[in-house]
Amino acid sequence: MKNKRFFPMFVDLSDKKIVVVGGGNIATRRIKTLLQFTRNITAVAPKTTMELHELGKAGFVNLINRPVKRSDFAMAFMVIAATNDWKLNDEIYRVCKEQGIYVNVADDKSKCDFYFPGIYMQDEVVVGITASGLNHKKARRVRVAIQEAMEASDNEE
Repeated sequence: MKNKRFFPMFVDLSDKKIVVVGGGNIATRRIKTLLQFTRNITAVAPKTTMELHELGKAGFVNLINRPVKRSDFAMAFMVIAATNDWKLNDEIYRVCKEQGIYVNVADDKSKCDFYFPGIYMQDEVVVGITASGLNHKKARRVRVAIQEAMEASDNEE
């Protein structure tokens, strides 16, 4: 199947170890989203955005300022490879596949066990949207439409 369909699954991440490799804008955005679901996040990168540095300093993220090591993945449930080095991302993918760890390579949808969805949250409602990695703008439009519909429904109550 060329375009695989991914099953939408809502998972309790509160006690799962999440490792994000990379310290740039994509890694920072992923971490900020994940912080809404867990505080068990380790970010590994020699350099980080100022925002990620501040999240580490405040204790929201376990920030390790060095190149990633294989041992960083010990007991990980999920790994996000968000570096600007495709060889390193490929190695992270290979290691995760060997160890049975869910992996998402941010710049290569063919190396993703899961897609990182657009998320809309309001109270107890959590909506995840994906266009299967094919059309990010469409997924964003759908997320905005859902947000607008939820806000309109709140105004009717």
